[in-house]
Amino acid sequence: MRRVFGAKKDKEPPPSLNDASDRINKRGETVDEKIKRLDGELAKYKEQIKKTRPGPAQEAVKARAMRVLKQKRMYEGQRDMLYNQTFNLDQVAFASEGIKDAQQTMSALKSANKELKGMMKTVKIQDIDNLQDEMMDMMDISNEIQESLGRSYSVPDDIDEDDLLGELDALEADMGQETEGEGVPSYLQPDNEPDLNEELNLPSAPSGHAVPAGRVDNQAVDEFGFPAVPNASLRN
Repeated sequence: MRRVFGAKKDKEPPPSLNDASDRINKRGETVDEKIKRLDGELAKYKEQIKKTRPGPAQEAVKARAMRVLKQKRMYEGQRDMLYNQTFNLDQVAFASEGIKDAQQTMSALKSANKELKGMMKTVKIQDIDNLQDEMMDMMDISNEIQESLGRSYSVPDDIDEDDLLGELDALEADMGQETEGEGVPSYLQPDNEPDLNEELNLPSAPSGHAVPAGRVDNQAVDEFGFPAVPNASLRN
């Protein structure tokens, strides 16, 4: 049967906006090339008109130039029409892309809305409040446990805090008296007791130099630096 009647041909898919726009742009490029070629011919005819004298020859050149000029105007009209078609296709393509973006946005919003509804079913405000209350109770219990464990077993309960404060003030007063000597405690201050050597009126220790026999500090000394022994008078 297919050999007799032939098989049904599949319909070709309609051209897309990009295909139509590309085709029109190619036609516009072809028209631009024709216009450039006609401009070149018109330039030649203008030169010929300038060089020829007025007469039948010049009129013939003008007639050919007029024909070329008409063709140029026709191609320019076609080019403007193609440009308008391209502009319309670009506007339609822009609107189509905007609608596609809107569709994708709506699809994404619907999907997100569905997910949010599913999640909101599992999360309830009352459950969150109850959880917060339980956490606060647990923190209070934990603080009470820490305070209980931190109590000292060696401190009796019958100690008067006023007595402790009085002892602390007395201790601070004693420390203040000790630090009056230029901020140095008494146990660090130099001893004020009189020097034993001064009381005994002993001479100072000899230095490394030999001291000649004579007087030191108005006191007679021998050759070794010791106080000289007075010579006892001998009685006959």
